[in-house]
Amino acid sequence: MAQLLASRLGTTAHLSPLLHKAKRLGLGCPEYLEHVAVARGLGYFGRLPSSAGGRESESGPSLPDPDQFSNEELAIALMSPALPYSIIRLRMAAGMLGADAISVDKILRLARQERCETIVRYIAECAFRVEPEHPLWTSLMEKLPPVPSLAPDILPHPSRFVAMSGITRAGRQTSAIWIRPLH
Repeated sequence: MAQLLASRLGTTAHLSPLLHKAKRLGLGCPEYLEHVAVARGLGYFGRLPSSAGGRESESGPSLPDPDQFSNEELAIALMSPALPYSIIRLRMAAGMLGADAISVDKILRLARQERCETIVRYIAECAFRVEPEHPLWTSLMEKLPPVPSLAPDILPHPSRFVAMSGITRAGRQTSAIWIRPLH
């Protein structure tokens, strides 16, 4: 079995109420959460297999409505320390945090509940470097405790949360854009 993110962070996994909710909605394995993220606009990560975790279906898992499982819940579920470590899921979580109309209060409540405040703060710090004027990142950084010193290979490098160009109309320069859902 793959190492849990909690273990990599030096903590223990807990029984996640959010992952229990996801399971009740038919999203019992991490690949189904990824499927929902792609369906909600993270096409940057490509097409996911139509059947994940052994569940045979032409269209993959049924997709819960955002009223049933919000983008905030999806973002936090994707970064749950109770799941096996996955850089792709952490990148998807960062993208979903950047979705339109994300509630700071809901993210803060879910991050505390799911014991992933460190991850949310790390992502907010990375995003702030790219989008310093975005109110979400500023608010999260103001309200979350600072990230403790982590080994460099525990969470993805900040460059893994952005799309970068090397050549623009202005010539050769690096332009970074935060990855977020397209719709």
